Amino acid sequence: MSRRIDIELTCELEDGSWTWRQAGARAPKGVIDAGLVPSGAAVGAVLRAEVESEIGGGTTVTALVATRDRARRVELIELAPVASFEPVIQDRARREKPRDPRPKKTAAPKTKARDFSPPPPELPKRPTPKRLRAGDAHRTAVLDGLSPMQRTVAETAVKGGMKAVREAVARQNAQLKAEGKPEVSADNLVALVQELSPKLRVADWLDRAEAALRDLEKLDLRDLRSVVVASDDPMVVREEQTRQLATQLRDALRRRERESHEEWLGDIGAAIGVGRLIRALKLSSEPPKAGQPFPKELGDRLSAAATADLSAENGQDRWVAILEAVAFSPVKGAVRVTSVPGSVSEPLVKTVTRLAPAIPAVAAAFGIVPAEGAPQPRPLRPQRPIARKGTVRQPRNGRDGGTRPSGSGTDTPAVADAPASA
Repeated sequence: MSRRIDIELTCELEDGSWTWRQAGARAPKGVIDAGLVPSGAAVGAVLRAEVESEIGGGTTVTALVATRDRARRVELIELAPVASFEPVIQDRARREKPRDPRPKKTAAPKTKARDFSPPPPELPKRPTPKRLRAGDAHRTAVLDGLSPMQRTVAETAVKGGMKAVREAVARQNAQLKAEGKPEVSADNLVALVQELSPKLRVADWLDRAEAALRDLEKLDLRDLRSVVVASDDPMVVREEQTRQLATQLRDALRRRERESHEEWLGDIGAAIGVGRLIRALKLSSEPPKAGQPFPKELGDRLSAAATADLSAENGQDRWVAILEAVAFSPVKGAVRVTSVPGSVSEPLVKTVTRLAPAIPAVAAAFGIVPAEGAPQPRPLRPQRPIARKGTVRQPRNGRDGGTRPSGSGTDTPAVADAPASA
């Protein structure tokens, strides 16, 4: 089958024939008969050739034609000189934007810096108390001195008490009975637990007492108080070492309670002094030790500040926040209403109705009388963060009805955020 390619003449031989290669190739491809090469051909000439491919792989040139001169003729246009040049300036008309039929939003007027209210004054910040983290060195020492069987029984008693030991024995006897083996006597194991119990109780108390001693100045008073109360165990006071440690912790508890009480009263007075009424009321309901009388002078200041704020001049969200704090403070019986708002909102009515048994004098100003024998209200539980739009996640104990859509009917009123000055 013939085809056309461009070839280049590379060398003229003695018999007049020429060697050739394909245009652009490196080595000669073959030989052309002298009769096919046009006269005047020279080395390097590029010709159009018709070739045929042979079965053995060779290529034979059957005809040659000169290639056309593809160079284009370039004609130059002479430019006549111009006396003066005047630039052309084009002004494009601006495109008008289509008019938006929607009404424009009016921007809120900018508030000058002097119009902002100053931030509330800072109050003393107390460090967060540490919780008790007891080790197990003394308990481990007692368990290491037991045989494997005794240790298993003792660990079961430590985790679940005597009931767990009896249940474990019952399960083991049921298995032994099914296998046809003799059962284990539960009385012997119970007697063993009763024998080991005093040692384990003392070891557990020593682990907790030593942990309390390490963090004595930063330990939560509730944890320190629990260790001191546990020291009254007859097994604990039997030894001299435990009695000395218990006395040291008891003295430290008295000192810590006295210091915490003074700090507590100081924080309440500071909150009243800077106008943080709700903060002062909430602090007054959380004494470091229950049962201590509230100072009369400080109580008069606190009740007077609360009475002054329960006036029609304040917003009703402020009323709700104050009443929620007053109802659980030690001055709730001395607080009165200065003036009732002209139009009472539904959240405020619900709050007064719920808290009426604790603040009957305030409720009477709204014409609300608590039912005879009505139970005392409890503080509202803080709500969890919103899980998704329109849903409020409640505590997991299910007392508040689980997950409840916001805005649904409920007997518990929502407490509005108090102003920053609270």
